[in-house]
Amino acid sequence: MIDVYKETPFFASRRPVDDMARMTQMFKNSNLVMSAWSENQIVGIARALTDFSYTTYLSDLVVRTDFQRQGIGQKLIEQIQAVAPQAKIVLLAAPQAVDYYPHIGFEKHESAWVKSNKLD
Repeated sequence: MIDVYKETPFFASRRPVDDMARMTQMFKNSNLVMSAWSENQIVGIARALTDFSYTTYLSDLVVRTDFQRQGIGQKLIEQIQAVAPQAKIVLLAAPQAVDYYPHIGFEKHESAWVKSNKLD
């Protein structure tokens, strides 16, 4: 799965892709992960944390560059939402993806806040 992140330039710079232990913990502690495949190659990942009733935080939505613009990201989001249909989806968009989310039905929210940790 890390190869999908590394192959997508804006994700490779925004996730600790060279820290296998940290990436492993990120996936181990996510309670909802969906993947998209083309034959035997993983081409997309949606990683989320959810309470299954009110909010789903979509922490990662990554699709290999050569598979983008085929609806894979939107399908992964639909699969995440199908598992927790009562929950709204909340996410922080990478700067390169801010135009993508309104296109698929997301609304911009002006009062999100982020406090960075010492590792990032």
